[in-house]
Amino acid sequence: MRIVYVLTSLGMGGAERVVLALARSMAQRGHAVALLVLRPPVAEQWPTDLPIVHMGMRKNPFNALMGLANGRRFLREFRPDLIHSHSFHANVVARLLKGLAPPRVVSTVHNVYEGGWLRMLTYRLTDGLASSTVAVSQAAADRFVRLKAVPERKCVVLTNGIDTAEFIPKPERRAHMRSEMGAADKFIWLTAGRIVPAKDYPNLLRAFARVLDACSQAQLWIAGEASTVEFSSLRGLAEELGLGDSVRWLGLRRDLPALLDAADGFVLGSAWEGMPLALGEAMAMEKPVVATDVGGVSELVGDAGIIVHAKNPDALANAMTEQMQGTPEDRLAFGRAARARIEDNFNMDAKADEWEALYRRTLKRHE
Repeated sequence: MRIVYVLTSLGMGGAERVVLALARSMAQRGHAVALLVLRPPVAEQWPTDLPIVHMGMRKNPFNALMGLANGRRFLREFRPDLIHSHSFHANVVARLLKGLAPPRVVSTVHNVYEGGWLRMLTYRLTDGLASSTVAVSQAAADRFVRLKAVPERKCVVLTNGIDTAEFIPKPERRAHMRSEMGAADKFIWLTAGRIVPAKDYPNLLRAFARVLDACSQAQLWIAGEASTVEFSSLRGLAEELGLGDSVRWLGLRRDLPALLDAADGFVLGSAWEGMPLALGEAMAMEKPVVATDVGGVSELVGDAGIIVHAKNPDALANAMTEQMQGTPEDRLAFGRAARARIEDNFNMDAKADEWEALYRRTLKRHE
């Protein structure tokens, strides 16, 4: 097969990481693969050896039209059998690029929330240009069908895959990273993800302030990039809560496996999600996890972690404290159960098999 993956950007986000891993898997299986990216290159983006074409689209009509022309030109040259697009902007652009003729388009939604009614209407009006829409969790599928953005007969659930060979605990790496970070004997909670409203970092900071009342030896590491305004607002809240040096702002990091090794637990305080990749990677690293019950979190965690209501810092703090007050053996058992769940249900190789089968069904259906 000849497959083009369409993304909005290659920025350092979870969805982008998932797509690149899937594209790499398909290339390793002998398929011809290329990446079509809506936006120009950014300073910090995921590295890849796959062919990339940037459409150069920006937020003005002229650039949008020029970008569409660039995309059409590339598709004529590459002649893909199938286009697989990801998230709202890329999904809509892929459908417009395809038009009424082949190649076939598979759209993927990575979150339960991809915008308001106008975006949902856009999905509905352009649905005829896509062969199917894939949701990364049942929760996301249910919401998009309920909003009539996607017809139920064309909606498929296929969850994210985790590279369990990359995300595997290594005691030596843990010792090195804890020494480098000056963790000493502190209990380290790690969270990772862009500092955006979906992640609800204010909820997490308020919860962590309560955790510190119970255990002054706790520390929260936050790995994720943010705009100046967002970062300033969160720093202000942390100071207001008296968190001081107990919160470490790590910014954008490329060494997540090492940070996970150094951590004692992983926490997610999100307000909404699709299927959070960092949470699955933490589980693969045998970390006890605490997370809010949003999107596909419960589908991912099952009974291998603690799940609490969103926007409830007391519940989140209680769950974190419960993990900290348990024995090391209890946390180890939680962590091993978490990795076993990822290996059994979310292994990247198995997910690549599922995607490949979906691609073949899509093409066969239109022969």
